[in-house]
Amino acid sequence: MICRSKNLPIAIALSLCVALTAPAVAADRPNIVFIMSDDHAAHAIGAYGSRVNRTPNIDRLAREGALLEQVMATNSICTPSRAAILTSQ
Repeated sequence: MICRSKNLPIAIALSLCVALTAPAVAADRPNIVFIMSDDHAAHAIGAYGSRVNRTPNIDRLAREGALLEQVMATNSICTPSRAAILTSQ
């Protein structure tokens, strides 16, 4: 099927502009990977001092990445906290 729309050249030009500028925009952004582990209290993770559980992979992420020691939850129920994180609100 051949598209005979008058807007086709405009769509191609816009697509080309987006494709050419996307790498430049991405280079300006920080490279962040956010990993959220659900249903873990601080006392259940070795990086936070747990003597009950062994969590070597989470501990390694804490050593090589970031260990947040002063945080708060918007709500103690999971869904509102996830919504706050995902919407940045």
